[in-house]
Amino acid sequence: MNSRNRIMTLIASAMLLLLPHSMNAAETIRYVGYPDCIELKNETTRVVLCPEAGGRVLVYSLGGENALYLEEEDSGRDYTPGQRAEMSAGRFDIGPEKIIPRRDLLWSGKWHGEITGDRAAKLTSQKDAATGTQLVREFQLAKEGTHLSCKQTIINVSDQVTQWCHWSRTFARGEGICLIPLTPNSRFPNSYVMYETGDLINLRPTDPNIRTRDGFLEITGVPKEPKLGMDSQAGWFGYLMPHDVLFVKRYKVFSDRVYNEVAGLTISIWYPEGKRVELEPIGPRERLSPGESASFTEDWWLLPYEFPAPQTQVDLSKLNALVKAATRVE
Repeated sequence: MNSRNRIMTLIASAMLLLLPHSMNAAETIRYVGYPDCIELKNETTRVVLCPEAGGRVLVYSLGGENALYLEEEDSGRDYTPGQRAEMSAGRFDIGPEKIIPRRDLLWSGKWHGEITGDRAAKLTSQKDAATGTQLVREFQLAKEGTHLSCKQTIINVSDQVTQWCHWSRTFARGEGICLIPLTPNSRFPNSYVMYETGDLINLRPTDPNIRTRDGFLEITGVPKEPKLGMDSQAGWFGYLMPHDVLFVKRYKVFSDRVYNEVAGLTISIWYPEGKRVELEPIGPRERLSPGESASFTEDWWLLPYEFPAPQTQVDLSKLNALVKAATRVE
């Protein structure tokens, strides 16, 4: 971590330590114009949830530095109730992408938020007729550190069988490095696919900003086409940001289940030019009869880790050891 970032992180952490102990809890706040947000906080980490528009995570920060790309923070224009909200930051969804109908109530509609415990909250969507689905998202921030549990439950509220999957669509801050551990027997010759013009999927892409090294797929910059897909069974990946923070997502992968994205993906990455990168774990197909439900959990961490200097590489062995040590889930 460079000296400026280290100093800023230490100052922000010290300020949090001076706050009353009651701040190590959950409360309702207004944030960038959104009413009735729920803030979860411990001594180093802050989470802000938004029931007003889409049931999203607006802030996931370590030492006061938001790891998420939030359009309202970047533009300085607060949300005005009644107007269309920007769908940035920590988004979740259901898929598969090419089959599921439009679902505005789930994607951008008003949700119900409630505090359920110390550093815990639940967001519940309206019932969506288009998909026959209601979604519940439960969040729990650890007492110490940055571990945030994000559980999404899909409920079939229709009178027919539904077959959707979990689809995370988190916008992190841009211009970082995606680090995806590879596993044997990928269906893809180069361990990833690239979505090209229209609905074409390139099964054997090559790109100067994408490489395999020491058991990882690395995306080091903007590729020729922004949407990429992987079928890694490792159950985690990391995104190293230029402000010296590694954003880690860990989740279960099921080798014996159907993944119903068109290419059978377990991960999608959307890496365009600009200020944001989309980090997307994908869950297996959930075939639900009326009244049934199924859940998928993502566990998030923010870990201090130095961004490589120009012409240098990430020490993948060191990073892998850090992630294994720091992201154990009880």
